[in-house]
Amino acid sequence: MTTKKILTVGLRLASSQSTYASFDSKTSLLDWDIVLFRPDIDKVMRTGDEDYQGKPCLTDASSFALKECCEHWRREIKQAVETGKTVLVFLAPLEEVYVATGQKEYAGSGRNARMNRMVSLYSNYVSIPAFIDPVRVQGSSMKLVARNAEVLASYWDQFGGDSSYEVILTGEKVPACLVTKNGDKTVGALYRGNASGGVLLLLPDIDFSRDDFFKRKSDKIVWTPAAEQFASRMIGAAVALDRALRAGGEVTPEPTWAADAQFVLPTEPDLRTQLLEAGTQVEQAQKRKETVGEALKAAGAFRALLYEKGKPLERAVIDAVRLFGFTANPYKDSGSEFDVVFESPEGRLLGEAEGRDNNVVNIDKLRQLTTNIHEDLQRDNVSSPAKGVLFGNGFRLFPLAERSDPFTEKCKNVAASMGVALVFTPDLFPPVQYLLGTKDEDYSLACRLAIINAVGRVKFPDPPAPAASNGEVVVEGST
Repeated sequence: MTTKKILTVGLRLASSQSTYASFDSKTSLLDWDIVLFRPDIDKVMRTGDEDYQGKPCLTDASSFALKECCEHWRREIKQAVETGKTVLVFLAPLEEVYVATGQKEYAGSGRNARMNRMVSLYSNYVSIPAFIDPVRVQGSSMKLVARNAEVLASYWDQFGGDSSYEVILTGEKVPACLVTKNGDKTVGALYRGNASGGVLLLLPDIDFSRDDFFKRKSDKIVWTPAAEQFASRMIGAAVALDRALRAGGEVTPEPTWAADAQFVLPTEPDLRTQLLEAGTQVEQAQKRKETVGEALKAAGAFRALLYEKGKPLERAVIDAVRLFGFTANPYKDSGSEFDVVFESPEGRLLGEAEGRDNNVVNIDKLRQLTTNIHEDLQRDNVSSPAKGVLFGNGFRLFPLAERSDPFTEKCKNVAASMGVALVFTPDLFPPVQYLLGTKDEDYSLACRLAIINAVGRVKFPDPPAPAASNGEVVVEGST
């Protein structure tokens, strides 16, 4: 068993000697000695994406997720090599997609106004910190480059037959280690860290999910002996590659005295200045990214209405009814605590919120609501009972289309007899979604009245249909 710590990203091996991380994880590579990386973005791309000019065109959410993943791995791989790690990248098929740039163009005016999303071309190869300019082709006839043949010979003997190239690397000054047998096109490359001893080795792709690697056992899919044997060979080859690459590329760290001013070369001062300026720009961009990320997180807080419970659900409900025009706050004193008290010129209401993971909202919460209404009425400044509203999020972990009625029959019957309104919290989401995009006092009033006048389940008015058609895409830089 190897003492090297091995991580696989985007590929799985049937071995306890390696640890797996998905492509959309935020794992740091600094904790590992050897990394096997495959830029497979299929699981990052989400349903609902469309096609544009024959390629997938990602939604804003998918675009953000993909770019965040690729930037994470590009940064992590670069840092890993700079700190002396060995990173083996298996060159998966080039996947090109259109991603949102965050910019929009508007054409026309009034009811004929149209918003166009600006998009740009992006690929899974952005995750690799090297200027390789991949071009998608396929083939299997390859040979080692003479100057790296000795280091790679053992690996190639074992896995050359399992390898196929999915791209050729057309970038300038790519340090080729594998080329096509005909034409000597670069299909593999070997980059060494300048001062760290780290290595970035780009290798032709291998099928890590062959049919003979899996079998069904009872109701589970398990690894086969063939998969375990393959994993054992791959881990052994990776460790041997790491050893051979280090033996062939040991770099002596620069001594302190060699950095003295008398040894400074003519181009270094200007490059150091450029590096400092670039570092400052990166820091500023990172701060802006964090600020925008926090704003994005806050902007999506209303989705808690769809799936949350407890305090997060209560906060989302309070923010939603405030958007309708209510004054709303939780209430707590020495003897009472209410989830929300909200009022408007049309009336005063008291609400309780309840989320259930895999079940309906039952009469227990309604009983608590009734008690709270009586306690509220006993306060000196309250002259008449508040209208009760039970905000329920039954089956909160299920997709909306798969949920049954969120309230029990007994709960609905008692609510009807007591004049209590029942709000299924996901029903709040479409009105909130509409009101966040426009100021519509008439619609806000209609939502308030829907709650105030309801006995039993509240039916909110449908948001007005948008006047303008949206959603077209324009390639960045096109006219």
